[in-house]
Amino acid sequence: MPTEGQEEQKQTNEIGMFTKLLDNIDIEDKIITADALLTQRNLAEYLVQRGAHYHFTVKGNQRTLQDDITLGFQNRKNPDFTEVSPPDHGRIETRRIWCSDALNDYLNFPHVGQAFLIEREVLHKKSGKQSFEVAVGLTSQTKAEASAQPVLSINRGHWSIENRCHYLIDWNFDEDRSRIRTGYGPENVTRLRRFAVGVLQMFADGKKSIAEKMAHLNRNTRLVFDYLRMTKNSVKQPAYA
Repeated sequence: MPTEGQEEQKQTNEIGMFTKLLDNIDIEDKIITADALLTQRNLAEYLVQRGAHYHFTVKGNQRTLQDDITLGFQNRKNPDFTEVSPPDHGRIETRRIWCSDALNDYLNFPHVGQAFLIEREVLHKKSGKQSFEVAVGLTSQTKAEASAQPVLSINRGHWSIENRCHYLIDWNFDEDRSRIRTGYGPENVTRLRRFAVGVLQMFADGKKSIAEKMAHLNRNTRLVFDYLRMTKNSVKQPAYA
């Protein structure tokens, strides 16, 4: 099991990789979302210095921060905004959000504009079963810059991308049945798979699925070099790029 020092080094490496990717991208006035692993003070500082806003989920890896935000909403009353999704896929989802800037000076985190708490209630129509979960987070956007509704929309958009990415990886790489379980192996392999899917989507033309592109490239490894423009004589292949 990784020690506390190893976990800290791992998080530092994650932030370093992420910021290197962002160094070459214009992120001014953009909203950068991240899950709990990247909810780090140095990343928040980096984003704000580059003129961007952050929107972070807070979980157990920032236990004190999570507890402080949760405590701040302990006596919450009516939500600031409620959203009920249409009954797609046999379920009805209700999301409620509370936002507050009362904790800004108390939370040990840079450039906090407001903290938020989201309740997600799901009713499965066929079985009648209900599930309920609570998530907390923070953003550098102030209430004047983003009210409760857009904050909820940004949060929902982040997780829809996460879920779609996981579905693509599991469907094309059968990741859920992967036997790689030792050390950082699972995380490193997941990063490579996410990178592969990201590259395939980046050059997508909408005519082929991820699976079709992978099968096409697997049949001719030379096409991989052309696809990634990895050699000086690489040529664009209109059939798949």
